[in-house]
Amino acid sequence: MKFQKRNNKRLFTSEAYNEPYNSENAFGSTYGSHREFLEFGLEQYKECIDESKKLGITFFATAFDFDSADFLNELDMPIFKIASGDLRTLPLLKYIAKFNKPMIISTGGASFENIDTAIRTIRKFHNEVAILQCTASYPAGFEQLNLNVIKRLREIYPENVIGYSGHENGIAIPVVAYTLGARVIEKHFTLNRTLKGTDHAFSLEPQGLQKMVRDLNRAAVALGDGVKKVYETEIAPLRKMGKMIVASKNLGIGHLITEVDLEFRSPSDGLSPELYEEIIGKVIKSPVNQYAPITFDNLQ
Repeated sequence: MKFQKRNNKRLFTSEAYNEPYNSENAFGSTYGSHREFLEFGLEQYKECIDESKKLGITFFATAFDFDSADFLNELDMPIFKIASGDLRTLPLLKYIAKFNKPMIISTGGASFENIDTAIRTIRKFHNEVAILQCTASYPAGFEQLNLNVIKRLREIYPENVIGYSGHENGIAIPVVAYTLGARVIEKHFTLNRTLKGTDHAFSLEPQGLQKMVRDLNRAAVALGDGVKKVYETEIAPLRKMGKMIVASKNLGIGHLITEVDLEFRSPSDGLSPELYEEIIGKVIKSPVNQYAPITFDNLQ
């Protein structure tokens, strides 16, 4: 579970902080008061940490500024998230990397050059960093997701975990991202998609999150090991659906087999049609009735 932490007065300019905020999603008359209303303090973070431990899940947060980074570090955050908007804030990346904690960075609105600069900055201190393909649109259209970037990131950074941060609607895309190699999936979560706020509409409610996790687990199993094999459960259906070589008419002793003498019918209890070329040109040594299987015992 991941939250976001901001020191709003240090994060925004005075003009931005005091700007009137007339959005239907506003929780305050200015943007600053709106942001302050949404901000969790120390006691709330401690409560989230305690509850997460009881549930056996990892709790961490995105640090949007230096003060917030210190706040989270004092709470011994196990992971630090970097938002897309701070991928180019190299001093903040450097500051957080010095904590020597694993980091996850989102890459919305970034070029490969931007990403590489951020990674090289962090690698001066450690290389425990996951890189998430992301589109910083809220919500993001499916045509904007560019999931094949996941494959490119895996090629460029084979030592790093590659993931996906999704702001699109629904639960299908994370499964696609997983099949492309994403091993960290980030999705917004809400108790009610109709609540006031920019993100709720494209977030997942509890049932949606459960279904996404279910589908990701199924995808992990379904990908398999890449070794083609025959499963026990396939044998009976394949016998029923498969075919064998049979005589298209009564074939007497001494008959020279040609293609017109052969048909292929189910079930697959006799010779496989794969062997039909080996039978053509053979001579019948024991009679074969019409539609009866032809075996090598019938041939000379």
